[in-house]
Amino acid sequence: MATRMNALDWLSLALVIIGGLNWGLIGALRFDLVAAIFGEMTLLSRIIYILVGLAALYMLYFATRVGSSDRADETRTTTARK
Repeated sequence: MATRMNALDWLSLALVIIGGLNWGLIGALRFDLVAAIFGEMTLLSRIIYILVGLAALYMLYFATRVGSSDRADETRTTTARK
């Protein structure tokens, strides 16, 4: 049984993708998209950075939740085949 994603899962995934793309731009082009849009270290840009960090922490929890769900499904499937 696949784990269904709720709104928080989708929001966190989107923020982590945005953060990853921003870091890719910083590494490749030395261009900080968040700072370009919201200003360098303004309150709003700091909130964006904090939300991306919190989303990354939540994705750690999400990954363990999905991983444990997959193991449970695998155990059920293996047991049912015996």
